[in-house]
Amino acid sequence: MDQLPDAAPLATKLRNTLVQYHSVPDSEWRLAKRTKDATVWRKPSEEFSGYLYKAQGVVEDVTNRIVDHIRPGPYRLDWDSLMTTMDIMETFEENCCVMRYTTAGQLWNIIAPREFVDFSYTTSYEDGLLTCGISLDYGEVRPNFVRGFNHPCGWFCVPLKDYPSQSLLTGYIQTELRGMLPQSAVDTAMSSTLANFYSDLKKALKT
Repeated sequence: MDQLPDAAPLATKLRNTLVQYHSVPDSEWRLAKRTKDATVWRKPSEEFSGYLYKAQGVVEDVTNRIVDHIRPGPYRLDWDSLMTTMDIMETFEENCCVMRYTTAGQLWNIIAPREFVDFSYTTSYEDGLLTCGISLDYGEVRPNFVRGFNHPCGWFCVPLKDYPSQSLLTGYIQTELRGMLPQSAVDTAMSSTLANFYSDLKKALKT
């Protein structure tokens, strides 16, 4: 089992990486999926052999409440249909924690359930918030699960200038599911999962 990293430098590096993704010009992204709730693009990841996905949509709620539903905490399990368990393993100061969570099987269980251990950090960004994470090789892998790995990922949530009760939510996700999987199945699942994330989140915020 690896030692836990020093939280402060990891949080700073993670935030800087996400801000860098957020400044990638539109011309580098390729459209992957569009629904009424969100648009998903992708580009080759610089971290591994898969894709970095970008998802974006307007969510009708204030920034703090949206981010409270996304970051590690009691809300997330209630509405995120992909997440089956979540435990906070360690808590640091300044909105940092390490969480272990499991995800449901996808695509008729072509993609079996996965387990992740992520360092999570939430911080201010412009007039809104950024909640971001990266996987750690930490803790024992539970039986019946493949341990996946999230390369730097996160969600920017910023109020719309003319409609402060609505927020622009932009996510960057690059998940290495690991295990023996056809890449095409992974790519199909990722685009759909991100689009569903928005529709599920919007339903949860209305309740």
